[in-house]
Amino acid sequence: MSKATITHIARALNVTPSTVSRALAGNPRVSEQTRLLVQAKAEELGYEPNVMASSLRKGVSNTVGMIVPRINRQFFGNVISGVEAILNPAGYNLLISQSHERVADEVKSVNTLLSHRVAGVLISHSIETTNFSHLQKVLDKGLVLVQFDRVAASLQGAQITNDCFNGAFLATKHLIKNGYKRIGHLGGTLLASVYLDRLKGYQAALNEAGLATGDELVFQDVITREAGFDAMQRVLAAGCDALYCAGDYAALGVIEYCRQQGIAIPGDFGVVGTANESFAPLIAPSLSTLEQNAFDMGNKVAEAFLDRVNGAIFSSHHTSIPMRLIVRDSSLRMQSKLIIET
Repeated sequence: MSKATITHIARALNVTPSTVSRALAGNPRVSEQTRLLVQAKAEELGYEPNVMASSLRKGVSNTVGMIVPRINRQFFGNVISGVEAILNPAGYNLLISQSHERVADEVKSVNTLLSHRVAGVLISHSIETTNFSHLQKVLDKGLVLVQFDRVAASLQGAQITNDCFNGAFLATKHLIKNGYKRIGHLGGTLLASVYLDRLKGYQAALNEAGLATGDELVFQDVITREAGFDAMQRVLAAGCDALYCAGDYAALGVIEYCRQQGIAIPGDFGVVGTANESFAPLIAPSLSTLEQNAFDMGNKVAEAFLDRVNGAIFSSHHTSIPMRLIVRDSSLRMQSKLIIET
């Protein structure tokens, strides 16, 4: 008799394989009643968390490849933790690679993962990536592909993203509520959907309030600390009194420039970032920012992988995770501190 798998347990209890995996891992998202039912059924069926035999039959390993732009970003670190919390108890290991925001490194990483016969690839694209033929190879081999954060809509497979449009809308609307009138935007390349959606959300909030939305207020490819600092001369020349930044590092550069020039934040100038990096509550002034719920995103990436590798596609093709606005000092002219809006 073959060994019981997570799928067998899921079918016996009429739940998803990802629910079984979370229950076996003791994930708090699963109720105590469900966890006990899963444990009892696993013991009854003789389940052991070892996918090696089935993996060998499929011609792949029990390793899952994961490619991120930069592992030193808190967002991606938390996504990785969220993935591991689900996949490790299910018997899978992660092989993590960085693209360093270079398409050549991304292509090389995909080829390396395929040579290691991974069970699937989880990826957030580099900022340079516009051709996705290297990922089509993953699908052509019958392997699982899950895209997250930065995704290509043209590729088949699960896509897990933040609701960047509504997040940017919230951030910009908050600046408007605090009395800022000429609000600029520091964003990334519009070839990446996350940055395009943030730009559209920013513009929608300004349009709703009847404020200016001209091209002179939008500064592209400004997502690093240095770029944020360097952009401020142009920002001030455009008459901006506030900025919504597509990344916290750009916002950090803005705050450093204002500190050097004696520009008071938030009195003279308002700033909201994106990502809730670890430094955001620690700098002076503390940074208002959008929380991306990265650990939850990682959970959903892993769940999408398990659903597909077990042949039961319960999750939708595209999952959108809400962003939360965390209000701190950098934008606080009129509202109460630490407001969290969703």
